[in-house]
Amino acid sequence: MAASSNSRRPDERDLSQPAHWAYVDRVEGECVISVLTDQLHWMCELGSCLSAELVDRPHPPFTWTVRQVFEHCVNAERIFGDRMLRIAAGDAGDLPAWDENAYADSRFGLGNIGHLISEMGHLRQANSLLLNRMIPAAWNRQGRVDSHPVTPRGIAWLAAGHIQHHFEIIERRCELSTCRKSGR
Repeated sequence: MAASSNSRRPDERDLSQPAHWAYVDRVEGECVISVLTDQLHWMCELGSCLSAELVDRPHPPFTWTVRQVFEHCVNAERIFGDRMLRIAAGDAGDLPAWDENAYADSRFGLGNIGHLISEMGHLRQANSLLLNRMIPAAWNRQGRVDSHPVTPRGIAWLAAGHIQHHFEIIERRCELSTCRKSGR
């Protein structure tokens, strides 16, 4: 898929946090929708390689298990989608930050790893469908999260960078090498 002006790489108007740019700068490609779609394939490949022993074993120096990392990714994807929707719709409020460590520490949503991966896939598909139906002006609409300006485009690229960051860590710590792109 060729990048449209909507799905193009973000610029300084789309993201303002250096930590967010650290995620986005690692992502290859020019079209965020293509990247998000390829990551669905990567997610399935990675999930198929994880044994129960790998999912729950501590991997020092990391403090979260792989199951907790997937739960974190599910929670983050849900929050990214909410933010994209609200900003695209013109929500003028300053959206709150979220404390991902508090969510992980609560261990409220740990469950079957296959269910977590499936939920993550459904959320990613829903967010991709949202992006595909947004009008061009909505991609450029600027909102605020924790007082920092951001656009739906910036959040979409952040979601891609966030997943890439965590999946690369899972591959390293579990000594896995998976196919990251579909053969399309």
